[in-house]
Amino acid sequence: MFALHSSVSTMWRLLLCCLVALATGQTVRYELNLNPQKTYEYSYVGVVNFGLGMPNQAESGVRITCKVKIAGVSAQTFVLKVSNLLFEEFNGFPGKNSFTPSPKLSQRIAAQLAKPFMFDYTGGHVGDIRASAEVSDTVVNIVRGILGFFQVTVKTTQKIYELEEVGIHGKCQSNYVTEENTETKDLNITQVVDVDNCKEKAAMYRGMATAVLDQVSKQRGDSVASTVRYVYTVKPTAEGGLITRAHGLERQFFSPFNVKGGSFKMQATKEIVLLNAIDTERAVMFGAVESKGNLVFKFVNSQAYVPIMMQNLDTPVPKALELIKHLAEANKYHVDSTTTEDTIKVYQLLRVIPYEGLEEMWKQLAGNEEHRRWFLDMVVEVGDARILKFLEMRFHAGDVSPSEALQTVMLSMNHLNPIPELVEMAKMFLNIPFCKSNTHLWNTVVLGYGSLVYKHCAYYTPCPVAAVQPLLDMAMQGLKNGSEADMVLALKALGNAGHPGSIKTIMHFLPGVAATPVTVPPRVLSAAVQSMRLIAARDPQRVQEITMTLFVEKNLPVEIRMLAFMILFDTKPPMALVSTLTTHLQMEKDLHVVSFAFSYLKSFARSRTPENQYLSTACSLAVKILARKYGRVSYHYSKAMRLDWFNDDFLIGTAAEVFMLRSATNIFPTEIMMKGKFFFIGRILQLLEVGIRADGIKDLFSTINPGFNGDADFTDFRSIVNLLQNWEVMPNDKPVISAFARASGQEWFFADMSKGVLQNIIKAVSPAAGKGSPLWEVVENLQKGISWHKTKPFLIFEVRYYQATTLGLPLEISKYYESVNGITVNAKAAVNPPMTEHLGQLLNSEISLETDGFIGYTKDFWVFYGINTELFQCGSELKSKMPIAIPWKFSAKINVRERKFELDLPACKKDIEIVSVSSNVYAVSRNIEELDKAKMTPMIPKAIDANEEVTHTGPSVVTPESDQMMKSNSWHPQTKLCAESNIYGAGLCVESELRREYYHEEYPLYYFLGYTRMALKVSPAQAIKAVDKIHFEVNSGPRTLQMSTQQLLESLRSLSKTATQHMRLSSHPASSARGSNQSEPDSVPEVGDSTPEAVFNVKAFALSGNEKPQGYDAAVYYTPEANVKNTQLIVSQAGEDTNWKMCMDTTVSAHAEAKAHVRWGAECQSYEMSMRAATAHLPGSMPMLMAKVHWTKIPETMAELGRRIGSYIPGVALLLGFNQQHESNAVQEVSASVVAASGDSVDVKIRFPQFTVSRNSIPVPMSPASSPGFQLDTTNTTIDGFGHF
Repeated sequence: MFALHSSVSTMWRLLLCCLVALATGQTVRYELNLNPQKTYEYSYVGVVNFGLGMPNQAESGVRITCKVKIAGVSAQTFVLKVSNLLFEEFNGFPGKNSFTPSPKLSQRIAAQLAKPFMFDYTGGHVGDIRASAEVSDTVVNIVRGILGFFQVTVKTTQKIYELEEVGIHGKCQSNYVTEENTETKDLNITQVVDVDNCKEKAAMYRGMATAVLDQVSKQRGDSVASTVRYVYTVKPTAEGGLITRAHGLERQFFSPFNVKGGSFKMQATKEIVLLNAIDTERAVMFGAVESKGNLVFKFVNSQAYVPIMMQNLDTPVPKALELIKHLAEANKYHVDSTTTEDTIKVYQLLRVIPYEGLEEMWKQLAGNEEHRRWFLDMVVEVGDARILKFLEMRFHAGDVSPSEALQTVMLSMNHLNPIPELVEMAKMFLNIPFCKSNTHLWNTVVLGYGSLVYKHCAYYTPCPVAAVQPLLDMAMQGLKNGSEADMVLALKALGNAGHPGSIKTIMHFLPGVAATPVTVPPRVLSAAVQSMRLIAARDPQRVQEITMTLFVEKNLPVEIRMLAFMILFDTKPPMALVSTLTTHLQMEKDLHVVSFAFSYLKSFARSRTPENQYLSTACSLAVKILARKYGRVSYHYSKAMRLDWFNDDFLIGTAAEVFMLRSATNIFPTEIMMKGKFFFIGRILQLLEVGIRADGIKDLFSTINPGFNGDADFTDFRSIVNLLQNWEVMPNDKPVISAFARASGQEWFFADMSKGVLQNIIKAVSPAAGKGSPLWEVVENLQKGISWHKTKPFLIFEVRYYQATTLGLPLEISKYYESVNGITVNAKAAVNPPMTEHLGQLLNSEISLETDGFIGYTKDFWVFYGINTELFQCGSELKSKMPIAIPWKFSAKINVRERKFELDLPACKKDIEIVSVSSNVYAVSRNIEELDKAKMTPMIPKAIDANEEVTHTGPSVVTPESDQMMKSNSWHPQTKLCAESNIYGAGLCVESELRREYYHEEYPLYYFLGYTRMALKVSPAQAIKAVDKIHFEVNSGPRTLQMSTQQLLESLRSLSKTATQHMRLSSHPASSARGSNQSEPDSVPEVGDSTPEAVFNVKAFALSGNEKPQGYDAAVYYTPEANVKNTQLIVSQAGEDTNWKMCMDTTVSAHAEAKAHVRWGAECQSYEMSMRAATAHLPGSMPMLMAKVHWTKIPETMAELGRRIGSYIPGVALLLGFNQQHESNAVQEVSASVVAASGDSVDVKIRFPQFTVSRNSIPVPMSPASSPGFQLDTTNTTIDGFGHF
């Protein structure tokens, strides 16, 4: 019994232990939770730094350290307080410099962080965050960075899991791995967040609306790549898992090119460590709070906080006024490149000034023309409702001119933040009477509103039709009224808007597509088709349907069909659609349509840009099918040409397209268009597009002589001249010519030149024009003396990308491109005798002009990569400056009657820098409390010795990824090349200096890392004699030869004849045999007793007091004989003890043969070479052109240059598709032949002394057989002197 009792007792004890253990196990949990009855204290450290991650290269960064207390208010509401905050900055070289505290900024941030922050927390997820109203969003974001550590999803049933959850970076995919520490029972959690592919990413673009995203390019690489990883140590407790330690690491790699190569690096780390957890002794006290949102990063109004500089924004109005006045005065007569960066400061100040402040500035600046212009040019960068309200007030008051209004409204619309409220507000300009008071202003307003809609739709999808509705109404009203001008304007604005909802309206203008028959002028049809150019990317399928319908409609004008084909390919049609087009083209009868389509397909087949990766394949197949039938279509027909280039390492490319639309009924092109594209980091920007439409001229040429054949020969030219003399017959209701210009895909300018405008221009410049003409007024003002200048600042682009970081600090990648342009003109003229009745009297007067001035600009370019807040900035910054300054001062005399022109320039007394480019990359640090201590440390140290070779310096680095040694390379070339003239006392110099320290792994980024400076200067040089001025003189009147010159000419002709015979003897023996029975005419007939006169004379002298001029005197003589035209050029050096001359004798015979013989040196005797060209068209053979260059003796420098060029010829010939044969040809001679192989192609062969290159069937834009030179007497003998070709 005792044993049984003992056994039962033991079993009960074991059972009790199991129950206790089970109960204990059930109360310990890993799921994160905070006990509302306790107060938790953590230490927190957050660090972010920017640089290249390589030794001996500067970096910048910030560090925030503090203590964090979290206490419960209720079961799911907690309060966070921050204490002991320290803000530190780093700027310098790792290992050499350290973090420096900033007490003032620490105090400023701590004052806000000391206020309590409330947040909801349950199940490991942070909810609503609340804080005092005066706490800034920047400080709340720092708190978000701290609270981000508590946003963790813990699953004990899975060791590896993934889920989509909300964090500081947005709604992103997280991947978790958990592992339990068997000794401590702590749970180690690793979380990796995919921040590059967030569904709702905390990121924002500004200034990129017109740059179309290229998804295919993204597959080849990107400019930014990021990784985020968190590691948590979670201690299980009865209340839930408690974070005892956590570490976060975010890395980002950025390059202006492909990030696969070298890149700038950002590394952000943060860590919290639990110091203690104690019971809360008393209730937490806090004041009024308001919601600040959830854990997702909230962007501050960063428009005002420019990343490339920092200034105190208190009392902005007086500061902006002072800066504008200073800029206006400093750049009044030239562009002061030392002040141009201040324009960015003005933009920043204007963005924080309230509307009332803008009105106050206008009142103070409007009275001064210079200050007024600067203010209107800069206020456009305000970018929100204030600028719209300001312009509205100006337009209603009428206190700006139409020209001022046009420039201001154009830039304001294009730089406006395209949010819905501002789009709605901008509609008012379509109804303000002042906007309609001037045609050009009205066009600008309507086109600008269309551009605003396009940008609005780029950020808001789907885009509401209400935004584009005013333009739709305008188009339909124009159609109803039959107003061509209104229809064209509305359609162009719809083209700018690119709204898919406008397709139904556009269809009303397109025959064959419209629901009801429609007849509109060709110009309206063209505008309607082109209005779909931007919709093509947003609704490609609908645009494909319409343009395909238009293209196959045979009854439409061919120009419209070709435009439709062009827009169709903007949609990037798939293989099936290209195949359908190919089938239609095989049955097409119109050669203009065929030529245009085939040439465009052929261009796309050769395309290498990512956007055409698939289209080029489809087009290459289409070309193979069509080439047999259409491969030899003449260049006389319509054409579309495209050239492009793309580099995967740089992720940069360019493309250029040219379109020439013609029709069978007219030889004059209906429309010519050219456009260029720029590809960069996954986006496509249409740089510039221009077009000319010539309706009036086309109608004029429709009446051309029936004998006109379009071969561009002399007969055609004579017909055109005769026709243009009757331009008055052109209709009055059609523009003679129309032109448009687009930038970034947006049309900003178009204009029509009517017959009336053309008449006014001709009348104004007519010699019969009297005192009422504009030109008469210009001449009168010049006689009184004029002084005019204009300076215009212009922010070309401001592109900004913002992204959250794990620390709650905003990462920014920005590009700024600013230009200040200036021109100053001072001039005074004298007319003797003066005009009294009409402008034609100027032709019998001597006009003297004295002028000085300046034209130039300075362009500043920045790229910033770093942290940018209103409190501090740190990061990497590329800063570049390019000034161009062209000053002038000269006096001139013009005598039309005597055909004489003189120009006097002052001697060069000091260096004049014409153009320069300088740039460097810096590690930057700025904070608002210590603006005077801002640091910009060059990333590449300056202590590099100048050398011409690459040297290896510094320590080697082992990369963790590959365990390979990386060597640092230093390169510091300094060069100065000058071409100086000791006659004129001036020289042209090119200076350059580069400083690089790099690793090969940083390709291609290292090209731009370091100091760069290049400059082109005009510099004084040591002169033979002191130079007072440089004198140029041109005489085109006859001038009698001196006897010495006449004797020189006779000698030259004799030598020329000898040289010609020598060229014949040096040719192939077979050619000599063929030419043995042919007579060779004298190259230049003898002068006899005639005295030739110089028909043209140019002098370039350096004048010094009463001394003999130094310089050069060139004279051209024309001595024609029967069937031979002879011209001689003699250049003589003027001055003491010099006999240098250059003599050239040219002969053009009636047998289409041209020869030139050149001798130069002492009395034209030192060096000699001859050139000869001829055409021939023998019976039974194709026309040919032959040329030959032969040299007897040339300077060694020229020979060396020839050898260098010759070394490149085989490679270039191979790239151009030429074949090469090694053979021995005539020495000291190069010859070439061009033979017409067909109506639009030629065979080319070029013989060099040691090899021959040739290529057959090279396409040419004009038919060789149509040239007048080929229609010759078949007995032409010039072929014999050239040997075999």
